[in-house]
Amino acid sequence: MDKIRMIDIGKKKEVKRRAMASGKICLKKSTIEAIKEGNITKGNVLATAKVSGIMAVKRTSDAIPLCHPIPITNVEINFQLDKRFIGIKVLVESIGKTGVEMEALHGVNISLLTIWDMVKSVEKDENGQYPETEISDIKVVYKEKGV
Repeated sequence: MDKIRMIDIGKKKEVKRRAMASGKICLKKSTIEAIKEGNITKGNVLATAKVSGIMAVKRTSDAIPLCHPIPITNVEINFQLDKRFIGIKVLVESIGKTGVEMEALHGVNISLLTIWDMVKSVEKDENGQYPETEISDIKVVYKEKGV
């Protein structure tokens, strides 16, 4: 059987680390307008997505088995609303022995899933499907060490 283990980072020096990840969710034009106008039944979509993203960043090692728990020193989440999509960028900073790109990616994913959950009632078609709803373009924009 293959060996499964965490990577030993014990001898690495603690340095400032930063990573940014991004992604987007495509939605109906009417859904974007409802979000802008505050007309989503579940409440403030972007505020809720921001809080869920921050929580996800802080709990990454609970969701990804071989990720080290690390001290998070800063999280910034920004949204860009377009006519048909919401873009997100998540910046994560830490002072530690391992990078923070997984935390940034986790924050992006959970924020986007939160948006989907909050708007699903207005995104569904007559058959209960989501023909226009799509999460895509999730990637690490950059990662830095010793900044």
